[in-house]
Amino acid sequence: MTRRTWHPFARFAFLTAFSLLAPAALAANTLPPGEEDALARLERSPRHGEYLDVAYGDSTKLRTWIVYPERKDKAGVVILIHEIFGLSDWMRGVADQLAADGFIAVAPDLLSGLGPGGGGTESVATRDEVVKLVRGLSLEESAARLAAVRDWAVRLPAANGKWATMGFCWGGGRSFAAAASSPAPQACVVFYGVSPDSAQLLQVRSPVLGNYGGDDARVNATIEPARLALTARKQSYEPFTYDGAGHGFLRQQTGRDGANLRATQAAWPRTLAFLRKHLK
Repeated sequence: MTRRTWHPFARFAFLTAFSLLAPAALAANTLPPGEEDALARLERSPRHGEYLDVAYGDSTKLRTWIVYPERKDKAGVVILIHEIFGLSDWMRGVADQLAADGFIAVAPDLLSGLGPGGGGTESVATRDEVVKLVRGLSLEESAARLAAVRDWAVRLPAANGKWATMGFCWGGGRSFAAAASSPAPQACVVFYGVSPDSAQLLQVRSPVLGNYGGDDARVNATIEPARLALTARKQSYEPFTYDGAGHGFLRQQTGRDGANLRATQAAWPRTLAFLRKHLK
């Protein structure tokens, strides 16, 4: 076999290019995927992810995607609450990244049993129909489904007994509402979701971290009332707004001339630090 000999300049050029590209590739893999590359990232993942059914009521099974971190000790559980688009490949990709960051990521399909033939998100033909079904889920029904998943997840042998919620868009509002549930999570993360009403804010007992796009007036109009109400009660609420970013910036990272990516690069490490503080 002939051994290839590198020309000195070619070798220098290759190493220089690699040194420039490798950090960028590494950095990209420390963030959740955008919608465009979620499935490809999942297919390359070394982590163990699988669908499981969680019992709910007399006969319903909540189809749930779970990904485990690769670690020796027990981990905190993060329940991911999907967007109005249901349990998508993107949502599963976020769960995979969260597991890479050391947490047990649990993403239930809250449409389980409500789609055609008793299916969930995967049984619905169009995104518009998924949106319609999710909008039909009452706050009470979605909370009850999340409670069933919580009761199951915190008892996993690999779990340390602590749990948090993290939601996006529609799910962001449900995550904020979970801070008023009983038992309350150790932490709640909100990505561009509306705040609860004034009555529910009086019941919030969990620390809440909020990540919001700067150009999202509908959602952002609910930040200040929540901040004032929770500050008056000395309840922790940390809202962060990212200039130029739009609604759904974590999923649409290529949008808004780089503002969505910059928001993601700031919001994700902040989110991890918050979760590690409360779930350790």
